[in-house]
Amino acid sequence: MKISEVIVFIVYLLFMVGIGVFFFFKNKSGGEKSYFLGGRQMGPWVTALSAGASDMSAWVLMGLPTSVYALGMGQVWIPIGLAIGYTISWLVEAPRLRKFSIVSDDSITIPQYLTNRFLSKSKSLQILCAIVFLMAYTVYSASSLKACGTLFNTVIGIDAKLAMYLAALIIVGYTFLGGFSAVCWTDFFQGMLIFCGMLIAPAFALGMIKDGAAAEIPDGYFNVMTGWKDIVSGLAWGLGYFGMPHIIIRFMSIRSQKEMKKSSVIGITWTVFIVIFAAAIGVIGRMFLGFDEETAKNSLVFITMVRKIFPGVISGILLSAVLAASMSTADSQLLSASSSFAADVYKPVFRKNKASDKEMLWVGRLVVLAVSGVALVIASNPNSGSIMDLVTNAWGLFGAALGPSIILSLFWKRFNFRGAIAGIAVGTVVDICWIIFLSDFGLYELFPAFICGLIAAVVVTLITKAPSKEVEELFDKAVKYED
Repeated sequence: MKISEVIVFIVYLLFMVGIGVFFFFKNKSGGEKSYFLGGRQMGPWVTALSAGASDMSAWVLMGLPTSVYALGMGQVWIPIGLAIGYTISWLVEAPRLRKFSIVSDDSITIPQYLTNRFLSKSKSLQILCAIVFLMAYTVYSASSLKACGTLFNTVIGIDAKLAMYLAALIIVGYTFLGGFSAVCWTDFFQGMLIFCGMLIAPAFALGMIKDGAAAEIPDGYFNVMTGWKDIVSGLAWGLGYFGMPHIIIRFMSIRSQKEMKKSSVIGITWTVFIVIFAAAIGVIGRMFLGFDEETAKNSLVFITMVRKIFPGVISGILLSAVLAASMSTADSQLLSASSSFAADVYKPVFRKNKASDKEMLWVGRLVVLAVSGVALVIASNPNSGSIMDLVTNAWGLFGAALGPSIILSLFWKRFNFRGAIAGIAVGTVVDICWIIFLSDFGLYELFPAFICGLIAAVVVTLITKAPSKEVEELFDKAVKYED
């Protein structure tokens, strides 16, 4: 254990908590819109880096590089798919989602937007979405907490479960206090830290390889064309962006349409570099470290590389990038889960829209505690799977369930409420059934589930009644909306 690394970790964690405390007092008089969406006052840099950091959890520093490290360049189709999907989501989905959410009764959550988009009084869609949110976010948060446990156990030597509880306490603390503003600003700083860490570590390792001998690389390691299933599965990761609530909610929060273009340039550039760096860490890590079973099993390529190259203070700062990646995703997931339950289930169903702003804030905070508690139980279970496994399942569920309906709601005027419900329900069921019964087939469940959800949404829309004139007018108004 390096004392300097521990000191850096402590300073970093105190800084994150400090941001939460700051926004707790700053937004004390704000309501649910302030807590869950930051009052739609996020600037382009904060929006872009927050969206990217909330996307790139610890799996991009631990899970993805280790997949490339252990299995070879055939895994690069995942970062390629992510880069393509993220670019399309910013350029195509983001501008319309912000406008449509404002016109749709100033919606502050994705389920609320989908309901208001069709001027529906039924709460069935909101409840269905809330169920999906709670399932997927609990699994997703568990992956982030597991990453924190692995990091602290490897670097400091403390028990992994104890480290998970400590990480959960910090993340819940600033999310509980500061809400969306705290989450976005912590993600902003964490996004810059992730970028620096992923750029510096492989660059220094590559320089050291040039001065010495590279580890032996097995035949076929650099073969990209490993089979159609690997290619389709990797590219399918990009489909997840169209339905990832904690990422696309940032599109709704940006201050104005004029700043959307600047945000998209920043966000796309950041993410493309990050996924390139992730693949580079895997390849260079294999050349620099050689293959080690424990490193592959515990997703330790980046951590081992950094600790082998740099002295304590520098390694502490760079390893804080892993902590940043874990926390920046977990906080966004907890907030999205809490906002969905509070705004989409508790307020309209249990309280019949009579809940006060203060009551809504505390319900949201209690959901943050509940989801983090269940996530801790999953993360602590040794049979829950690897960090990459947990992220893969949660990512697939969100993309398949929500992606088709959100895209159709933004671009198809004929799309209706029943079609949206069908798309979400079928995408969810197919994704879960594929994991249970067809996972051995070797094709990522997101692809078939997304296609099935899209087909179901289109077919049900075409065989049911067209939307009303008022819904069509809302669509036209949203398309033409300008700040």
